[in-house]
Amino acid sequence: MASIPEHPDCTLSEAMAAILLEAASEAVLPRFQRLTAREVEEKSPGELVTIADREAERIIARGLAPLYPDARFVGEEICAQDPSLLENLDEGAVWIVDPIDGTGNYAAGRTPFALMAALLVDGEILASAILDPVAGRVARAERVAGAFLDGQRLTATVTAPDIGALKGIVSGFARPRDMEDRVTALTDRVAEVAPTKRCAGHEYPLVATGAFDFALYWRTLVWDHAAGVLLLRESGGVAAHIDGTPYHPGRSGGGLLIARNQAIWNAVAAVLRQ
Repeated sequence: MASIPEHPDCTLSEAMAAILLEAASEAVLPRFQRLTAREVEEKSPGELVTIADREAERIIARGLAPLYPDARFVGEEICAQDPSLLENLDEGAVWIVDPIDGTGNYAAGRTPFALMAALLVDGEILASAILDPVAGRVARAERVAGAFLDGQRLTATVTAPDIGALKGIVSGFARPRDMEDRVTALTDRVAEVAPTKRCAGHEYPLVATGAFDFALYWRTLVWDHAAGVLLLRESGGVAAHIDGTPYHPGRSGGGLLIARNQAIWNAVAAVLRQ
């Protein structure tokens, strides 16, 4: 198993969170609800990028580099220019960064949005940090060492309520047509379903803390999920594709079901597989 780099003054995830805070204070929050039309672009159909995304990514890249000098940097915005950076994520050390998760919300002047970073070593997620800069909420995790929200350790319950009492977040974005009936069957059986707000950095902590029991996604870009998956796993939760394959940063597609414990994951997955 790969080891987490040691730092004399704080844990790696704490150092990562501090860098996200710096990027938020310098590039993101000063422009929130102040963006001009020239500072927002459509980089692909339906996908926005702002001047704040790009500047925050540069600040984060600069800050992370000394923490693990041998690591490659894979950020959402730099990958938009060079998709080949996503190749070979299983090899060596890689920083995975989403400078603003929920850019559509941010560009529209609304919340939620978040900043996220994760460290992969040989395909394993070793450390992560998620910042909600408006709420000032920091979630972080390190492999084997646990998950924390604002300094408090997160621990999932091990029991599962009846499926009729579950609350979930379900994304319709990029959902395959052949899953429509199965998702409808699920939403008909659970107590509450909320649509995704297109900000995984907001939703993973909701599941890890038990505010929601599960979430279901179809697009599995690594910068959207790596940081949250480690947070969830270290709190006792589960992140796996609907076929039961555990989440892996190098795999895309297949639908991703996350749950605050294994029993809940099993109950939801059983309905989706019918």
